[in-house]
Amino acid sequence: MEIHLSLIKSTALERGRGIPIMAETAREIGSLPVTNVQALAETCNTNEVDDDLQVPERYLSKEPNAEEVIAGGDGNCAIPVIDLDRLVDPRSSSSECAKLVSACRHWGFFQLINHGVPDQVIGNLKSDVVEFFKQPLEDKQECAQQPGNIEGYGQAFVVSEDQKLDWADMLYILVQPTESRDLRFWPTRPPSFRNSVDAYSLEATELGYRLLEFMAKGVGAESASLRGVFEGQPQGMRVNCYPACRQAADRVLGLSPHSDPGGLTLLLQINNDVHGLQVKKDGKWFAVEAMDGAFIVNVGDALEIMSNGKFTSVEHRAVIHPTKERTSVALFFFPSSDTIVGPLLEFTKGDEVRYTSTSYQDYMKQYFAEKLDGKKNLERLRLLEL
Repeated sequence: MEIHLSLIKSTALERGRGIPIMAETAREIGSLPVTNVQALAETCNTNEVDDDLQVPERYLSKEPNAEEVIAGGDGNCAIPVIDLDRLVDPRSSSSECAKLVSACRHWGFFQLINHGVPDQVIGNLKSDVVEFFKQPLEDKQECAQQPGNIEGYGQAFVVSEDQKLDWADMLYILVQPTESRDLRFWPTRPPSFRNSVDAYSLEATELGYRLLEFMAKGVGAESASLRGVFEGQPQGMRVNCYPACRQAADRVLGLSPHSDPGGLTLLLQINNDVHGLQVKKDGKWFAVEAMDGAFIVNVGDALEIMSNGKFTSVEHRAVIHPTKERTSVALFFFPSSDTIVGPLLEFTKGDEVRYTSTSYQDYMKQYFAEKLDGKKNLERLRLLEL
């Protein structure tokens, strides 16, 4: 059952074609077309009669005030904050590494400050994302999804005509490796969008690799053990738009509860005055208040499996504001699709193996073939409780 790094690290490129297998997998998975939510929200939010509910039934996914949510402003209930400067400083690296490991084990989430990604790079991306979603619908649909493909502007995880829908629109593109990019789905307006995404993905990529090194080091594994799995492998970017919902903000969800399938996710919130991310811990939902200039980082399913449960992928969701639109950018680090994902030997020393192994390509196909539903896909692979 033990899988060593050297046995699972495999090439990301299909022989002779130069196209990452992960990209091919993504292009075999589609989502049923649904109404554009920004356009729908515009209609609903301008309705003058409050009693005349315009929000379609398919979007009403929860009862008002059905679950307790703990405010993120309480320091005792906030997700941990990790300082990259302290991680790289030899005088504080050990203690900050321990804090990082604790955050990844007990929360699965943390906010990262002093990360080193230039303000101008982040500012350019934020500006272009805002401008993209401000465009008329017909302009955004120039990069619309196509049947059987999750890339482009549209939706994901819509697999039946009667399931509940999320109150959100998205643009999903593959950003790394560069040869995996399908520029049909990369907006040309605003004109700087592609350059902004390119500059941002390069900076964020190196940041993600550094975090993986410190995470491995923090649990006594070789610092290169995790970076080696993800370096040079596919990365996807999901740009999210969560329109306001004046009539039923407490009854719709921007993104249904789920855990991410990949290794690591870096989330950049575009407008920090509108909070919507919530994280589930000990059966309760905790609201996350994004810090100015910080990344929100979370562990994905693949990393939980590879670490043999030393890091935990956590269920999370996005809720909606009644009067303000919220936007965010999530960058996902994936292993190669032909990787056999299982606990790495470096993370199983002295422990029982807690997860069965699987082809990551099969895992992703299963993940995208169903609606979002907590951690159901990961639970199928668990052998022992943590």
